[in-house]
Amino acid sequence: MNKIRILGLGAGDLDQLPLGVYRALKNADPLFLRTKEHPVVNELEKEGLVFTSFDSVYEKHDQFQAVYEEICHFLLDEALSKGNITYAMPGHPLVAEQTVQLLLEKAPERGVDIEVGGGQSFLDALFQALKIDPIDGFQLLDGTSLKKDEMEVKQHVIIGQVYDQFVASEVKLTLMDILPYDYDIYIVTAAGSQSERIQKVPLYELDREVELNNLTSVYVPPVSDEAILYKRFTKLRHIIAELRGPNGCPWDKKQTHESLKKYLIEEAYELIEAINEDDIDHLIEELGDVLLQVLLHAQIGEDDGFFSIDDVIEGLSQKMVRRHPHVFGHTTAETEEDVLKNWQAIKKEEKGIAEESLLDQVEKSLPNLMAAAEIQKKAAKVGFDWKEVGPAWEKVKEEIREFELEAENNSDKMPNEFGDILFAFVNIARFYNINPEEALYQTNQKFKRRFSYVEKRVKESGKPFEAFPLEQLDQFWDEAKEKGL
Repeated sequence: MNKIRILGLGAGDLDQLPLGVYRALKNADPLFLRTKEHPVVNELEKEGLVFTSFDSVYEKHDQFQAVYEEICHFLLDEALSKGNITYAMPGHPLVAEQTVQLLLEKAPERGVDIEVGGGQSFLDALFQALKIDPIDGFQLLDGTSLKKDEMEVKQHVIIGQVYDQFVASEVKLTLMDILPYDYDIYIVTAAGSQSERIQKVPLYELDREVELNNLTSVYVPPVSDEAILYKRFTKLRHIIAELRGPNGCPWDKKQTHESLKKYLIEEAYELIEAINEDDIDHLIEELGDVLLQVLLHAQIGEDDGFFSIDDVIEGLSQKMVRRHPHVFGHTTAETEEDVLKNWQAIKKEEKGIAEESLLDQVEKSLPNLMAAAEIQKKAAKVGFDWKEVGPAWEKVKEEIREFELEAENNSDKMPNEFGDILFAFVNIARFYNINPEEALYQTNQKFKRRFSYVEKRVKESGKPFEAFPLEQLDQFWDEAKEKGL
């Protein structure tokens, strides 16, 4: 039988090595070590231990994954040619050891048996050195592939594989995205051995003149500062839940899906305004206000027992993957037109019904100016449209004349004719690539700013509005225009 026996060298020195592992190492032939940089190896060398280490492989590659792959393939080849071999590494074979996971994955297809022996995990020694209890919750993460979104900062976080200054620098930059630059962390080296060293340093010094080697781990204490936690989505979710909880805000507790509709529309338009202003700080604020509306609706759904924000996220994630087969699947889409074509086809398939009309695809809940623009776009796609803007202008003039005729007679057709004018103007906006809803919103906001200035001038005079003729009010209005309001 071709077999690889895998042993752990433990986290400390020879005194902490289990007797069975010690005997297995002494009798191993051949013996391969992932690295010889370990206190146990130094002591066993003095007892005449013979081994081959893979330290040189680390120098050949820029990526750790390539190192692990080469070690794995080499060991499998050796097992096939020699029958039985022994492979050892720091710590426990099944704790933060990528080469072992690769061997467990690839050995069966090569006809090699894997036997995992003992070894003390560095976690035991680290918990003892730091005097922390893992029952409070902890994470063990790989420093070579650290992702900030995977971190639970309210728990004990242990980051292993911090071999050198480069890895330490990458870890520091990732942590500084979610923690203050001066947050206290601990660098633990050779925990449990006579060479054990614990250094408390501010985060920004993690990669500065600090001793780092393959026995180094970084410990990030749990975050309790509310100001730091404000960056976390889970914290925001808890805040919204508390606002609608028994001791929450009377206004928030009173809201329903129906009552919040108008606020969602308002916040969406304020976001558009921030985009138009190209104001990043304003944009951040308004995006937060839109997110607030989403979370309030989700919390109402959870309070009512129908759905939660998790269901919203799950549905959105599934839809994004499903509707982007050119990214997550095997469909190709070279142009934006290809993407939109695929999107519409998938969307139609999801609905499970044949559309009676192209115009059925226009959402019924859209504001009417937006709906008019969408209706015209759908019709234009099948050729029901003028080729140039000239006839569209003539149509506007025609509709205005028809409205004037009805207005002279105070006809009950006036609302219909007025609607025709608006519809015709939407067509003009479409030709000039203007969003009519946004345009009207901007005009409303402009009117409000200028009228507020007129109100201010009137108030400064100490007279009521009625005391000013329209001509004087118009002068105030012109002043507002001159001020760029």
